[in-house]
Amino acid sequence: MKAGDELPPLEVPITRTLIVAGAIASRDYQDVHHDAELARQKGSPDIFMNILTTNGLVGRYITDHFGPTAVLRKVAIRLGAPNYPGDTMVLAGTVAEVDGDTATVRVVGANGLGRHVTGTVTVTVPAGAADTARVGAADSLPTTDAVTASSGDPE
Repeated sequence: MKAGDELPPLEVPITRTLIVAGAIASRDYQDVHHDAELARQKGSPDIFMNILTTNGLVGRYITDHFGPTAVLRKVAIRLGAPNYPGDTMVLAGTVAEVDGDTATVRVVGANGLGRHVTGTVTVTVPAGAADTARVGAADSLPTTDAVTASSGDPE
């Protein structure tokens, strides 16, 4: 891994099930994440994904690329355009810097409305593990030491 390396894109279909399951899994019971009628009453055209689900998808994107031994050290994201059901979010990443076995990756996730998420992820990949990283691994789960998430305009 070296600065400038681009990670292959990951397409994530945004389904009602993904939005609701992510909200429930993160114990976010706000109605805008599971009740379309109440979301519309609050000014949204439909339910939308919460930031914790987005954070998990960003972590999955990184560990899918760097492999099951990769350790997420820091995830710092900002939300932009909402993820609504029926859309697709495409995650893309570029290695910004490398220091030994640790890389900082800039991540952008875009949907039909624009940028849904922007941020950086610091990931440690033990020596030799980068050579065996699996792209698209479905069984890797992110491990985080620090998570920073905020809504608002991307940096």
